[in-house]
Amino acid sequence: MQVFVTGASGWIGSGVVPELVAAGHQVRGLARSEQSAARLRAAGVEPVPGGLDDLGSLRSGAENADAVIHLAFKHDFSDFAASGRSERAAMETFGEVLAGTGKPLLFASGVALVRPGQVVTEEDASPFTGSEAPRGGAEALALGFADRGIRPIALRFAPTVHGTGDHGFLATLVGIAREKGVAGYVGDGANRWPAVHRDDAARLVVRALEDPDAARIVHAIGEEGVPARAIAEAIGRGAGVPVASIDPDDVEAHFGWIGAFFALDVPASSALTRARLGWQPTEAGLLDDLAAGHYFRRAAA
Repeated sequence: MQVFVTGASGWIGSGVVPELVAAGHQVRGLARSEQSAARLRAAGVEPVPGGLDDLGSLRSGAENADAVIHLAFKHDFSDFAASGRSERAAMETFGEVLAGTGKPLLFASGVALVRPGQVVTEEDASPFTGSEAPRGGAEALALGFADRGIRPIALRFAPTVHGTGDHGFLATLVGIAREKGVAGYVGDGANRWPAVHRDDAARLVVRALEDPDAARIVHAIGEEGVPARAIAEAIGRGAGVPVASIDPDDVEAHFGWIGAFFALDVPASSALTRARLGWQPTEAGLLDDLAAGHYFRRAAA
């Protein structure tokens, strides 16, 4: 297939692209800079110049593709509403281009806020609808495209997509532990965070692309819920700092923007995804990945 990928040079995308190429697909990737374009060329991908707000580039990429994998998102926590509007505009553009074609539209989504405190499954609908909702209500919008002759697939990633080279959730927590001299968790640390290794997630994306009628919602979840205290203890061991509970009233002061997320209890299952797509995670779990040491070598450097 000719596949157009947004976020192709990002953390998840740079794992998905090699899997697509290895499977024999031709890949075109959105590139907002020459540096990104060079990385894509080196990976065997044809760059499509433009950014997420360049709707003309999105339209062009989708028009010339057999499938779209939309992984890009503007993670601007200082103006999350604007990020949501950009996401919705991008999804609306893909909906216009792909309507009536029967082509697959795979798009990144998440599990973290679907049903906090309860184990989220693939049968749980996103509670977010409308342009002002988180991520612009894009999941509900896109899943509705099934009525317009598109095959939408929500790729719900764990909030922690870990692996060598990760600069997201875990890397941020490691950096905070080094800065503060303590690896913290909120309250009793019993709240749970699902996780997945990037390589397992990448293989799942390709499976979903190649069997687009198997599932409308796919959970890239390797571990249902790792207790926050266990994460903090692993970070403490790796960084050589003590571990401590952070009072809920002090979360923002200690953790900054990530504190509100790290305090959530957001377990999620991938049982239906595994059954429907025959996917089985095989890479290291979150705690084993922390124990491997690469997060701490990079932080120290």
